[in-house]
Amino acid sequence: MWWLPTALWLILLQGAPAAAPAAEPAEAGIKALQAEKYELAVQYLQQAVQADPKDYAARFHLALANSLLGRDAEAIAGYRKVLELKPGIYEAELNLGMVLLRQKQAREAAPYLEQAAARKPKEFRPRLYLSDALFEAAEYPKAEESYKAALALDPNSAAAELGLARSQVRQNRIDEASPHYRRAVELDPTLKGGLLELAELYEKAGRAAEAIPIYAQFPENVAVRERLGQLLVEAGRPEEAIPHLEWAVAASPSSANRLALAQAYRRAHQPEKELPVLEQAVAADPANLDLRMAYGRELRDQRKFAEAAQQFFQVTQAKPDSVPAWNELAAMLISLENYPQALAALDRVRALGAETAGHNYLRALVLDHTRDLKAAIESYEKFLAASQGKNPNEEFKARQRILVLRRELERK
Repeated sequence: MWWLPTALWLILLQGAPAAAPAAEPAEAGIKALQAEKYELAVQYLQQAVQADPKDYAARFHLALANSLLGRDAEAIAGYRKVLELKPGIYEAELNLGMVLLRQKQAREAAPYLEQAAARKPKEFRPRLYLSDALFEAAEYPKAEESYKAALALDPNSAAAELGLARSQVRQNRIDEASPHYRRAVELDPTLKGGLLELAELYEKAGRAAEAIPIYAQFPENVAVRERLGQLLVEAGRPEEAIPHLEWAVAASPSSANRLALAQAYRRAHQPEKELPVLEQAVAADPANLDLRMAYGRELRDQRKFAEAAQQFFQVTQAKPDSVPAWNELAAMLISLENYPQALAALDRVRALGAETAGHNYLRALVLDHTRDLKAAIESYEKFLAASQGKNPNEEFKARQRILVLRRELERK
């Protein structure tokens, strides 16, 4: 990564002030660098710099050794001192820009990399690093042009293609970026993950249909197969989604992919397969209240009211302020003709401040069945006052029951 040509010491030494006392440690430091003995190189080169603080060649190699050891703060300070003593050294500008970029200091890195790229306009590497610095500094139009210049120098650079694509995406130009994402993967298959970025961008842009074929290119990725299945369900293609979601559940069963598979079965009108999946999901993750609610609702829809009520009851115990769970529980208890407990569930909804016209209607039904005639009439009337034409069928029934119940009261 770092610039270390064999002849660099001689290049930098030309024109440098004579420093006979430092020559031996400096040369020893260079040899240690070449032998990849970086700690030893630092020791020798520090001696050379102490002997002659103006020896910019020794300082350069000391900074390089620190770079290779990951001591970026020392390397940055060293390269800056080299350029202070000897402005315009390409190698120092390039390495300083690179280490600043590694330290997420892109704005500070860009000027040095720009100078390095200008000094050697036909060199690919400084141009690529400059492009990266501009991108990280959020200078997306400039980064785009720089990546294009890098590709002019090396048309087969996957990194430059990917950088160009990302720069265009940041400027909301997905369609222009798409071929560059694909070209990057063509040049370097290890960058295939970049296609997932493209697919996610399509999704965010409301273009899920274009994300689907991209996700299909990742058959061994559980999360991607799960997302592919979800998109197919949302697109009204549940039959196509099922094999992907079944594979995801088999490969790595989770609450999320089991729930997604259950939804696919539901959309594909295969309820006999949906219930076992939801049952397994709840058994594996009993604290997941969303799963319990989904399982309960499917049991409800299959008219297994007692089992459904049990699921909704479990949710109310774990989350006493869950209005949806109390609603569902009340409805199941009414279906089971368990009126006292149904009334208690409705009382809980009222206590939570969530009572609606529909709750008044359910309360009226319960009171009607338990022969509390006055209270039933009162609840029917509250329902009618709140509904105001929104539930015409139930309003008709409520009016009829009020008439019947009043006649019964008059006969008593």
